[in-house]
Amino acid sequence: MSAPRFDDVQVGDVLPAQAFEVTRADLVRYAGASGDLNTIHWNDRVAREVGLPGVIAHGMFTMATAVRVVVDWVGDPGAVVEYGVRFTKPLPVPDPGSARLDVTGTVAVKDDAARTVRVDLTATTPGPDGATVSVLGRARATVRLP
Repeated sequence: MSAPRFDDVQVGDVLPAQAFEVTRADLVRYAGASGDLNTIHWNDRVAREVGLPGVIAHGMFTMATAVRVVVDWVGDPGAVVEYGVRFTKPLPVPDPGSARLDVTGTVAVKDDAARTVRVDLTATTPGPDGATVSVLGRARATVRLP
C-alpha cells in the first residue's frame, strides 16, 4: 500500500482499523524500555490495593499503540508532527490472556496551507460486561502528507 497523498485525502476518510492484543509480556518489555517500573503494571495485588481491577497497561504504551494506526497508514513515523490524547480509562491486562485495544481513525481536518491532516482516533476495549470502553479521549494526530 502506498502512502496517502494530501491531494487525494478527504475529510471523512477512514483509516484501516486495527485490533492490538496487549499481553503482560508487552508491559514488561515496555517497563524495561521506558524505565516505568510502577508495580501497578505488573503486580495484580498492588494494582487491586490501589483500587484498580488488576494490572493495567501504561498510559504511554496505550497512546503509542493507538498511533500505530496512523503510522501504518502514512508509512512514515516522521510524518506525524503532533499527537496528543487524554487518558480516560485504564486498559486492564489479564493474566493469563491479553487485552484487546481496538483503534479506528478518521480524517477530521485538512489544512491546505500546511499540507497536513488531523486524524481523530478512537481507542476502545471490550469491558467486563461486553460494553465498549473508551480508553483514550481527544486522541488526535496531525500528519504532514506529500
